[in-house]
Amino acid sequence: MTTAAGLSRRRVATASSSSVTGDDTSSPGWHSNGSASNGPVATHAGSAFEGGNKIAFDPRDLDQDKEDSRHGGRMPRLTIMEEVLLLGLKDKHGYLSFWNDSISYALRGCILIELALRRRIALVKDVNRRRNPIPDRLVEVIDDRQTGETILDETLKMMKAQETDKFSITSWIDLLSGETWNVMKIGYQLKQVRERLAKGLVDKGVLRTEKRNFLLFDMATHPVADVRTKESIITRVVSLLTASTSTVPHSALDKEGTQCRVTRAVCLACAAYAASVLDNAFGRLTYEDREAAFQRCDEVLAEFACWPFGSNSGPGTASGRRREAVRIGMGSSLPSGRESVLGLVQEVKKEMNGEEDLGFELIAGVLEVLSKLDSLL
Repeated sequence: MTTAAGLSRRRVATASSSSVTGDDTSSPGWHSNGSASNGPVATHAGSAFEGGNKIAFDPRDLDQDKEDSRHGGRMPRLTIMEEVLLLGLKDKHGYLSFWNDSISYALRGCILIELALRRRIALVKDVNRRRNPIPDRLVEVIDDRQTGETILDETLKMMKAQETDKFSITSWIDLLSGETWNVMKIGYQLKQVRERLAKGLVDKGVLRTEKRNFLLFDMATHPVADVRTKESIITRVVSLLTASTSTVPHSALDKEGTQCRVTRAVCLACAAYAASVLDNAFGRLTYEDREAAFQRCDEVLAEFACWPFGSNSGPGTASGRRREAVRIGMGSSLPSGRESVLGLVQEVKKEMNGEEDLGFELIAGVLEVLSKLDSLL
């Protein structure tokens, strides 16, 4: 029945459909709130007002709560790919540096890292996998449910379709980047990743869209609309890489309750370093602090680009002695090598599901690929 205000009321479904008549007051399934009736009083389905006894809800919200509790926390507002892109964007101009050739490849690696952190993909559990280098170990889908992020879901769908012919970590990054000579597999390339990530940040209110004229053509740009979000990302990265102790500073981590906070902080710093976007984050530092922060990031990447984590720079290894010589030559007084990231390694191990966590092993393989990005390009 339509009221004078033009609003229509829905009746609550009853056991007998024949009891629904054209008169609202005679229907046993509906009585207006506050009216006297001999029978039980029923109200709007999904009403949360006074007198209502049913609350509308989305079952997907309950599923999300269960997933968050199973994965050790809620998903962050921004993905690692979006945070790396945001670090590289110029605040007022809204576009990346035209000379940056590393960010596209690094973003594909971030996609695999994000899927691994969300427990969607992992390495194939095979006792013989240790015969191969970590980047050459095969990847499989362990959970094909959608994540809600378009790029992640598109990648997950492609990986699920290739379960019969599994690819390695390096192969997937190459295929997603379009770096392949096999024309039969060119369809795996993810196109316009940077633009799609920027539009996703526009939808989240972090960026806005404008048009700028570049000589003969117009191009859509995405200046920063929410400066605080980008400042918080910069603060986290700088705090992580300039800490003077082995303890992980609280300012280097995301909000309390976020899933894998320490691992995400490490992956963000390493991916930003490989994508050559840390210069924007270090603009507030002095020259000496910048060099020390870059050196610290190189040490962190070396510690986590191996499996198990923290096994690459022992006092007897050549890489450990080489980084120690570089630190002494620079005159750095910060804790170096294994000592500088020991607390970081221990905190990341607490977020793992045991020593043989295949998802974190996949992350180590991606970071090893990103650590060699300069030679690949």
